[in-house]
Parts: sequence; structure tokens; C-alpha cells
Amino acid sequence: MPSATTTTTTSRRAAAPVRQRRTPAPGLFLTLLAVCSAVTAANIYLAAPLLSLMARDFGSAPSALAWIASVAQLGYAVGLLFFAPLGDSANRRRLVAGLTVVTALSLAASAAAPGAGALAVAMFVASAATVIPQLLVPLVAERAPEDRRARHVAAVIAGLFTGIVAARVLGGIAGQAFGWRWVFAGAALLTLVLGLATAVVLPSQRRREGPLFAGLAALPSVLRRSPDLWRACVRQAGMFGAWSALWTSLALLLTGPVYGLSTATAGLFGLFGLTASAVAPLAGGLVDRFGAARVVRSAYLLAAVSVPLFWLGGHVLGALFAAAVLIHAALVASHVANQTLALTATSTPATANTAYVVAGFAGGAAASALAGTAFSHFGWGGVCAVAGLWLVLGWGVTWSRR
Repeated sequence: MPSATTTTTTSRRAAAPVRQRRTPAPGLFLTLLAVCSAVTAANIYLAAPLLSLMARDFGSAPSALAWIASVAQLGYAVGLLFFAPLGDSANRRRLVAGLTVVTALSLAASAAAPGAGALAVAMFVASAATVIPQLLVPLVAERAPEDRRARHVAAVIAGLFTGIVAARVLGGIAGQAFGWRWVFAGAALLTLVLGLATAVVLPSQRRREGPLFAGLAALPSVLRRSPDLWRACVRQAGMFGAWSALWTSLALLLTGPVYGLSTATAGLFGLFGLTASAVAPLAGGLVDRFGAARVVRSAYLLAAVSVPLFWLGGHVLGALFAAAVLIHAALVASHVANQTLALTATSTPATANTAYVVAGFAGGAAASALAGTAFSHFGWGGVCAVAGLWLVLGWGVTWSRR
């Protein structure tokens, strides 16, 4: 029979891991994760508003550097595939810290890049390592109370969308005032501080047994075994594709002969992205109260209404304003609902989240490419047709396979 001393010692040892997993108050913890997500997500979109300044520095035309923004997107896609599934197997605290350091160093290298080639390589590495938000969202879903899970997920998503808007709007303003190199240097410092601060407060977690990249290999089987995850992936691919087709082609309409706006004025349309940040908490509450399926149906209805308004906006600016608000509200409501569903559909949330985000990214990339061709041949009406087609596919495919 064990002595009292042995029992006390054993109890202390058992309690030790609990002390290691202490985190700040839930509100402060969630706020830190949301701010970290905003800063790291912004890194992917830093190059887009600074292309003209980079071109002037490198002595080339802005159109000759447009591909750098695509390199950042490609790097993010690669990072999603290889790093996001590690949330199920690796120590998340060490993973976030390591990716933070790599991202900060790559952004600093971008700031010092002597030419477009070196800048592209540094941006690719930075974007591949800046998948930290997709490691934090599954953690938030795991730790949140069941009746408030979607609201907690929505808080991080709101931070992510705020970061995207800030990169596109404030990045250009800061670049004009201080130079594009200082924008990258500032992003490196912010990323380092917030990323490491987040890593410190994350709960301690031992690495699970098995191959490190088992999550990547398991993606196809996870999708096959979970109809809910498959449905969330397809529906978000349709929604994100519709949004991408319209939003990536909007600058062509605004700076074209119909409206004739300057590039800077057209860029202010990015402020409509703040609609997403405002709608996210509301969408989270609706998901917790009414369920993900009903919120996704409502989001698709909003998007369907926005498409004819976008078409009318080809000649009526007021219709374009209303359509921009509706499509952002639809996108974020659908995203909060579908991502919450994806995170709870399997026993491997990080792997499921990777499948979900990659599916949405693929739908958006394909629709953007098709929308560019449609605009060249059929004008703004062709772009609206592509958006409508993606919505029909996203809903129709999942409806026919209930």
C-alpha cells in the first residue's frame, strides 16, 4: 500500500501538466489570437498595393511585377498543404514559434531584396510560413464551449479579414509615406512580436505518435469518411469562387471606360471588406443558435441577390456599393458556418481544416482565372456569369448528393 508521501508526490506530478497548460483569461486569449491572425494574414497581401512602388525602385513597369502577388498566393497554398495538418500531430506551441521566426526573417529579407527575383523567393517563403491562423482556428474550436464555439471561431475569422483589408488599404498608404521596404520591415517586427507572444500562451502539447506528415497523407480518406466535411468544402469553394471572380475583376471595371477611376480611388473599395469583420461575430451567434446549415443557406441567398446587383453595377455605382456589402456578408457568414462544421466533423480538426481551406482556395483561384478570361471576351457581364455559375455549382453539387 503506498504511503501518504508517495500519494502526495504522485498527485503533484499529475498536477504539473495542468500548471503548464495555464493560459490567460479566455477573453484576452481569444483577442491575442485574433490580433495575431490579423497581422499574419496581412503578410500574404502586402505586395499587391505596393507593386507600383516596387517597380519604380527596380526600374521596371508595374505590370512586369504583377506576378509577385501570385507567388505569395502560391506560397500560402503550399504552406497550407504541408504545415496546417501538423496541428494534429506536432507541438503547436513550437510550431507557431518556428513559423513565426521563419516568416519574420523572410519578410526582413523581402525588405532588403535587391531585385524582383530575390523578392519573389522571400515572399514565397514568408507566405508559406504564415499559415499560423489556420493552426489557431482549430485550437479555438477545441477549447470553446460547445454552445459558443462558432462565436469563438468567428472572432479569429474577423481578425483574419481585418488583416486582409488592412494590408490592401493601409499597406498602400504606408508605402506611399515611408516606402515599400519599410512596410515589409514593419510587418516583420509585428509578426515576430505577436507570433512569439501567441506561442508563449498556447497550451503545452506533446507531439503525437506517428509520422509527422500523416495528416497530409490522410486528407483524401478524411474527406471520404465525412460527408459534412465534404459538403462544407464544396459549398465554401462555390462561395469563395463567386466572391473571387467578382472582387478580383472589380478593379478592371472601376478603372475602365465606364467609371474611369484612378487606381488609388478604386483601391478604396477594399474598405467594403470591413463588412466581413463586422458580420463575423453576428454570424457566429447565429450558427450557435440555429445551426450551420441554416446560416449557409441564408448566405447563399444573399450571394444570389448580390450577383444581379453586381451586373447592374456595371453602370450604376449605387448598385455596386450594395452588392459589395452583400457579397462580403455572404462570404463571411458562409465561412464561419462551414469552417465551424469542418472543425467538428472529424477527430482530426487540423487535417479537416486544411482540406476545407485548400478547397476554398482552389475554388477561388479557378474562378478568378476564368473571370479574367470572361472579362476580356464578354466584359463585366461575363464576370457576373462566372460568379453565378460558381454559386450554382457549390450548392447544386452538394444538394444532389445529400
